[in-house]
Amino acid sequence: MKIVSWNVNGIRACSKKGFIEFIKREDPDILCIQETKAHPDQLEEDLIHPLGRVGYFSSAEKKGYSGTATFLKQQPEDVYFGIRIKKFDTEGRFVVTEQKGFKLYNVYFPNGASKEERHDYKMDFLNKFTKHLKAKIDNGEKLIVVGDYNVAYLEHDVFDPIRLSKSSGFLPEERAWFQDFLSVGFVDTFRHLHPNQKDIYTWWSYRENARMANRGWRIDHICVTHNLIEHVKTVKIMDDQTGSDHCPIAMELKV
Repeated sequence: MKIVSWNVNGIRACSKKGFIEFIKREDPDILCIQETKAHPDQLEEDLIHPLGRVGYFSSAEKKGYSGTATFLKQQPEDVYFGIRIKKFDTEGRFVVTEQKGFKLYNVYFPNGASKEERHDYKMDFLNKFTKHLKAKIDNGEKLIVVGDYNVAYLEHDVFDPIRLSKSSGFLPEERAWFQDFLSVGFVDTFRHLHPNQKDIYTWWSYRENARMANRGWRIDHICVTHNLIEHVKTVKIMDDQTGSDHCPIAMELKV
């Protein structure tokens, strides 16, 4: 099974930059996208059910903001659109699908850079989401959490760890949270398979024209619970794929 995660930075904008062609070429069994910036009623049919896939959207109450969508070749056993915390769920940050053998969380984690209030919101989100997941893990569930985490946690996950140590997404408390997140029972699949690979990123600032110089951050992740790691065959950061300021990340899972 091939699972792909991609922050498309606006599904309508990305559709003009090769989104459908990407799906056709890569042919994922499950495609999870974040930051759709659209409600389904604003989209053409080929973006709601691309290439005949089943599409599930979680849209923010605020138009043109946030949003997640999961596209599947086969119907899931069940689907949810939040974690029952209203202030998070109303921002369209979750599509949770029950698959045969695991539960898949497609998540757009908050960005805390705009102001202190949003940083506090983000930290609250991180802590409460981890608590939600820990209860599932303690119950023996098999979980996959994909998406734009908006957190890099290792020094070689950003292009300049010293200068960026005071920037949202690489703050000490955010990096500490990621380690806590892993300690409750998750594995960062990319680092598990590629522990020493450097200069590999998933996001580059448009404003700084950073992609050409590869001044990036690795903030998009696929993490799985320990009871799934033996089934992970490959994980690839597709940093040659354009169409967004993020690139996709793909995992092959033996099921």
